[in-house]
Amino acid sequence: MKVSVFNFSGALGEQGFLEYLEGKPFELIDCADIEGTHCYCDADARGALEGRMGTVAPVRWIDSGDYHYLSHLLALKETEPFHLVLLDHHPDNQAPAFEGVLSCGSWVRALQEESRQLRDVLTIGPEGCPQDIPQGWLEERRGERVYVSLDKDILSRNYARTDWTQGEYTPEQVEAILQSLAAGMEIVALDICGELSLAQGARAEDLRINRETNIALYKFITNHFELCQR
Repeated sequence: MKVSVFNFSGALGEQGFLEYLEGKPFELIDCADIEGTHCYCDADARGALEGRMGTVAPVRWIDSGDYHYLSHLLALKETEPFHLVLLDHHPDNQAPAFEGVLSCGSWVRALQEESRQLRDVLTIGPEGCPQDIPQGWLEERRGERVYVSLDKDILSRNYARTDWTQGEYTPEQVEAILQSLAAGMEIVALDICGELSLAQGARAEDLRINRETNIALYKFITNHFELCQR
């Protein structure tokens, strides 16, 4: 299973996940030197990021939730119709704070405005949103393409340590949702974010918990999703 790993903060290296991936097929895309990327992505940073993407694996780890807007740039690469399923503690559909500047809180709205291929968005997790796949939603879209974006801040602090407020999901609940999607639709991409770096205040316990959850997700995805074999 090949994955693409985007490095902005160094968190995935600090926690030891990159060490775990050694000997496995993965691509490290280092973006730490690009200015204008933290939480907000200006035009220059967007151009630099797009220039480094190339052919990205269907499974991507994209660092902290501060860089979740990268899912917007990755989803824009889809050339066929798709649905977006967002598993997150926050809806990420706010109006942009600065006109023309992409952010980790506005990327879903921006994607709806920019993508010609996006058909609809299902957000699971935030208050006021479904807490699971709504009855009938999957059946109406059976066999169609779905892009999944997972922010680990949907998980309780027993399983993830992020720099955002968090939900109370367990990995088993998230995995059940992913399995349901895989059983009824074609998962074409899966993004994962929600890390915590030393610079953001991570302690040894935080790094350990995030590493363990990332390894568990890697094993689960490898064992269950056909897209990982591409």
